[in-house]
Amino acid sequence: MYQKTEKIDHVKALIGTDLPIIQAPMAGVQDHRLCVAVSQAGGLGSLPCGMLDIDTMVNEIRSIKAKTTRPYNLNFFCHDMPSYNVAKHTKWQQLLTPFFDELDIDKSTLPTSASRTPFDHNIADAIEPFSPTVISFHFGLPSPELVSRIKSWGSKILSTATTVQEAIWLESNGADAIIVQGVEAGGHRGMFLSQDLSSQMGLMALLPQVVAQVNIPVIAAGGIGDNLGVEAALLLGATAVQVGTAYLLCSETNTSQLHREAIKTNSIQSNTAITNLFTGRPARGIINRVMKELSYINKTVPDFPYASIEMGQLRLKSEYKASSDFSPLWCGQNTLGCAEISAQDLTLSLAGQR
Repeated sequence: MYQKTEKIDHVKALIGTDLPIIQAPMAGVQDHRLCVAVSQAGGLGSLPCGMLDIDTMVNEIRSIKAKTTRPYNLNFFCHDMPSYNVAKHTKWQQLLTPFFDELDIDKSTLPTSASRTPFDHNIADAIEPFSPTVISFHFGLPSPELVSRIKSWGSKILSTATTVQEAIWLESNGADAIIVQGVEAGGHRGMFLSQDLSSQMGLMALLPQVVAQVNIPVIAAGGIGDNLGVEAALLLGATAVQVGTAYLLCSETNTSQLHREAIKTNSIQSNTAITNLFTGRPARGIINRVMKELSYINKTVPDFPYASIEMGQLRLKSEYKASSDFSPLWCGQNTLGCAEISAQDLTLSLAGQR
């Protein structure tokens, strides 16, 4: 039987917050300001660190610590880092040549390095002095040695599962709680045991199955945009929820005007899809020109995270011309909760306090 006060006690013990609301880390559309606002409201604010260099990351953490004494979450990727594959990129660039020509991009000037790097001991060295309350991961977990190191700081470890099998693996390998990501969620799929998209379920089907199979707290993510969604997830066994899309229009985000306009239009059209075009891994975003013309899932795309090299250049040139044709407009299926309000107001509303 769902007992609200009991849930709050569990949330307090797990992540130290008063409210069962975690703001999803959203690289590219936020910095410390959104994290601080959510934490100050009583939820758990998150800082996406996977695309930050160490100096920038440390400065962002210092900004968080200067503005709040409440718990916060640092989020990282745990992907394998393959070498740059010349053959794959040559084939990919050939496919993209009409777009390069259209936007006057010289392929010979493209870089060969990617901005997304996995969690390692160098990053751990940088964040250890801060002993963050929570550290969360996407695409599995880091090495057992790194997991043990994080736990020695007293930090709680969360990671994302998109299947029951991934949830069981995370529990067995040291996670303190599991973020169950339904297929409705925006941004990158957290899948790591398989890249088979047919394995992906909606949250309301996946959540109770995971709850039945693991013995650690479960956090629900995907398609939750209001207090009714929060309450439904808690009734199905979640200890807390993680919300991303609903925060995209908040005043503390860096969401671009092009992205904001697409979200507002999408609230009526509801046209999102899972694509690998922008980074090489499946992620949900609002459908745009390049997704339509190259198909949502394309086998020519280079490995994550290197695919973002070419698409990043197309995006820069296109956005300069006020077009989102090549932009990764990450967004979940449910945009009804998106509102141009403060993150504090949204957090309290999600928790049923507004």
